[in-house]
Amino acid sequence: MPSRSLLPPPPPPAEIRTWPDRETLLRDRAVVLDELVKMFVGPARLGVLWMWAGTAALGWSLVGAALLMFEDAYDPLGVAPGVICLAVGAVVLIPAAVLLAVGVARDLRVHALLVQWGGLDRDPVGDMPLRRPGASLAWLLTSFTLCATGLFGCVAVPATARAGQETYGLVAWLMGLGLIAWLAGLTGLVKAFAHRRWVLRVLVGAPEDPPVTAGG
Repeated sequence: MPSRSLLPPPPPPAEIRTWPDRETLLRDRAVVLDELVKMFVGPARLGVLWMWAGTAALGWSLVGAALLMFEDAYDPLGVAPGVICLAVGAVVLIPAAVLLAVGVARDLRVHALLVQWGGLDRDPVGDMPLRRPGASLAWLLTSFTLCATGLFGCVAVPATARAGQETYGLVAWLMGLGLIAWLAGLTGLVKAFAHRRWVLRVLVGAPEDPPVTAGG
């Protein structure tokens, strides 16, 4: 069984496959696909997405606090706390950005492996647990909530600023939080729809390669 931290290799090309029979192929395929599905839409991956959103929100909150300090400062000495807060916020934001980039790249590799291993053959009964409708629904609902909240923040906050109810620093802070929520939600929605599309096109649809026969 492949490790959760390491991705399994892609299936071997058709000309060098050594599965003795179809049952053996389906058994290996099921083990690999089960791990890949957990890596793609498992609860741990949803937790990582929320961890990214929370880390980025914390970093941007520190940046927003710095902006508010700059607005309230009346002399160079009053700017010093804002500079410190801005630096700390940047230190928190950079790992969040790296975490997002690494996670997206990893998800692309996992999805490619799902397509390759799933396309080896079809097993309608054995593939039922791989569909994970509950996981897809959880990703869809939580991600939609994040998207809606972020979009509302990005649209409603500038409207209050035009009405003169908010300062520019507060508007930038709230809009940044809204953008982070929107990006996190959009990432989750893309993954939820990608998993559903994989189920319909690979597990339910025709396989990319013909079934492997004994000795082939």
